[in-house]
Amino acid sequence: MTTCWTWGYDGYDPEREPLVEALCTLANGRFATRGSAPECTAGTAHYPGTYLAGCYDRLTSVVAGERVENEDLVNLPNWTLLRYRCRPDDGPAGDWLTPDATELRHHDVRLDLRAGVLTRRLFFEDARGRGLRVSHMRLVHMRDPGLAAQYTLFRAYGWSGSVEVLSVLDGTVTNAGVERYRHLDGRHLTDHRTGFESDGVAWISCRTADPGIRIAMAVRTVTRPAGPAREESTTAGTVQTYHLPIVPHRSAMVVKTLALHTSMDWPAADPLSAATDVIARAPSFPRLLSAHKAAWQRVWEQGELRVPGEVGRILRLHMFHLLQTLSPHTADLDVGVPARGLHGEAYRGHVFWDELFVLPYLDLHFPEVARALLMYRHRRLPAAREAARLAGHQGAMFPWQSASSGREETQALHLNPRSGRWLPDHSHLQRHVGSAVAYNVWRYAQATGDRGFLHAAGAEILLEVARYWSGAATFDPALGRYRIRGVMGPDEYHDAYPDAANPGIDDNAYTNATAAWVLARGLDLLGELPAARRSELSEQLSLNDGELARWEAVSRRLYVPFHQGVVSQFEGYGDLAELDWESYRARYGDIRRLDRILEAEGDTVNRYQASKQADTLMMGYLFGPEELYGLFARLGYRLDEEVWRATVSYYLRRTSHGSTLSGLVHGWVLARQKGADAWRYCEETLLADVADVQGGTTGEGIHLGAMAGTIDLVERGLTGLETGPEGLRVAPVPLAEIPRFAYTLCCGRHRGVRLRRLPGRLAIRVPASPEGPLTVVLPGDRKVTVPAGHERWFRL
Repeated sequence: MTTCWTWGYDGYDPEREPLVEALCTLANGRFATRGSAPECTAGTAHYPGTYLAGCYDRLTSVVAGERVENEDLVNLPNWTLLRYRCRPDDGPAGDWLTPDATELRHHDVRLDLRAGVLTRRLFFEDARGRGLRVSHMRLVHMRDPGLAAQYTLFRAYGWSGSVEVLSVLDGTVTNAGVERYRHLDGRHLTDHRTGFESDGVAWISCRTADPGIRIAMAVRTVTRPAGPAREESTTAGTVQTYHLPIVPHRSAMVVKTLALHTSMDWPAADPLSAATDVIARAPSFPRLLSAHKAAWQRVWEQGELRVPGEVGRILRLHMFHLLQTLSPHTADLDVGVPARGLHGEAYRGHVFWDELFVLPYLDLHFPEVARALLMYRHRRLPAAREAARLAGHQGAMFPWQSASSGREETQALHLNPRSGRWLPDHSHLQRHVGSAVAYNVWRYAQATGDRGFLHAAGAEILLEVARYWSGAATFDPALGRYRIRGVMGPDEYHDAYPDAANPGIDDNAYTNATAAWVLARGLDLLGELPAARRSELSEQLSLNDGELARWEAVSRRLYVPFHQGVVSQFEGYGDLAELDWESYRARYGDIRRLDRILEAEGDTVNRYQASKQADTLMMGYLFGPEELYGLFARLGYRLDEEVWRATVSYYLRRTSHGSTLSGLVHGWVLARQKGADAWRYCEETLLADVADVQGGTTGEGIHLGAMAGTIDLVERGLTGLETGPEGLRVAPVPLAEIPRFAYTLCCGRHRGVRLRRLPGRLAIRVPASPEGPLTVVLPGDRKVTVPAGHERWFRL
């Protein structure tokens, strides 16, 4: 299936095709094209899709008698469509050929991860033994983010004649890639115009319905042998028809080159004029390919992690998808981290909290990209402030699902495919997303040393999130503590108490602990700001000593519930009924989506001690043991290794792992504890998309947070690596399944620091530079230095 740098699939299986299309998506950080067969339009097995980062559109649909708004990442016109059939000299034309044709004899797909090139090879043979071999090669250009290309080669066996080829630019596409969304309006493109220019160029322009983003695609089709084309415009597209002479031992070729421009691009220009101008100057396919490979080589040099064996091959695929979704080009865009990449339409392309799992890798390898993603949040700070104001609070309340404007995009209803019922969706109550944004700001500054960002945009984000938490907490005289009520934790199963009239649960431990952390960091930040900047921010945000005194009080007196000697997921969790896990596993097998199973039975997961994913244990992912225990000590609670181990054990038995992030977090926490089952959980996340463990979800888009998290598990989790003002801190954790690895990282102003891990040993090499030596803090707080231009080995 794979080689060191190649991911591939032999044979054709229509049921597997959505998975293949998603995992073979090509992108460059600006736009992506799914790895779909060029011969096919959207159907049961195939779903061509091209998506532009940040290109959303809002439509209103009627669902269960209610008008519902949804903002979607828009599926753009299909530029890859290429239809063909054989016209032998001694007979009539054959049928149009696709992978589903009965004449198909061979089919394979190869994704070259090093070069960012997708190849499909097909061989057709009819009843008379006449054969046609077809090879497609596709790229989405990594150097020039406005270009893509597709090269197709035809070779005849046992016959002569011509290949009739239709080069199509199809604007009739809709958003229909996720079955459970098909009740909703997916017609996002309107005002189509089409036309042709000289030299085989066809174009299409259109716009989104709301807010009216203008989109233009120009496609240049070149054939060999060269010949005239019959050109015609359809309702919303173009068709160029070619008849290419073909004989054995002499191939025919078609190259489609795309230029994509929109009204979102800088500098502002008419998208159609820009697209047609660019395509007129676009290089030939060989030159495009050469420049594309060179650009990918630079990306890999900066971003690669080397792990031997099959684990390393899967991690390389994960890195490939992370690097092409959030490439160096992303630094120039106003976009966030799409939870499902640019690979499909699941979650409607929205931005959740996945940057919590993505930014640690980018901080270490592509800090400019990490900074740009944080600026996406900063630009939407006014919307977060308005959301807080409407909820009766100060500060900033970031949305659980974000898209173009920064308003809350979480759907009002969601469909349970098991029962066919539309149910209220309360997941917008996951207010902990604000803490994730603030956490990312702080960790980015610690990792990169970018105090300029932290003191400017970063300070505004972090302080406004702290202000929100201060106001959202209410004092309970009976407890003598502050409480945060009516929220949801990361678990997502529990959106209310059993039989409650209103949604939300109280005092989610993860929410409260991270809120306390944000308030403490807000106070720390104010203490380190230059006097002029602190004065400016205090005036801008109307901060006064009374409010800061409340921050201090809330940060030390937020309530965290306990039961049976463990941290409670939320107040009252320990009073819920125990679930008969074995009975449900015996009846249903896969119970990852236990919430859907119970709802279809007329029951609710709100009644049980059953979690979808890591919730309380997320604290062990964000914070190392010392920091976590210190956080609880600041709150006035005893949390030590004994209590934490008991808490981990408690929730391990009560989690269904309905999210791909769950195994990652559990594996991370257990690895830190040297737990026996650590690898089992890590491996589940490692295989989540490549094996489609959730049964059909990968075809709707990869899980970007889980993919990035597996890389970060190796780079930071297994090394205990932290970067900060004191230098590079390491506290390696052994994991037998990954005994050796190496990667290059950025540490403050040091670029290209090389870390190598071998069994029992660790090497750190600092490249020659004027920055001077790098301080390394080893276990036991032992400080050593590595001079620039040198490598040092340490025994563990």
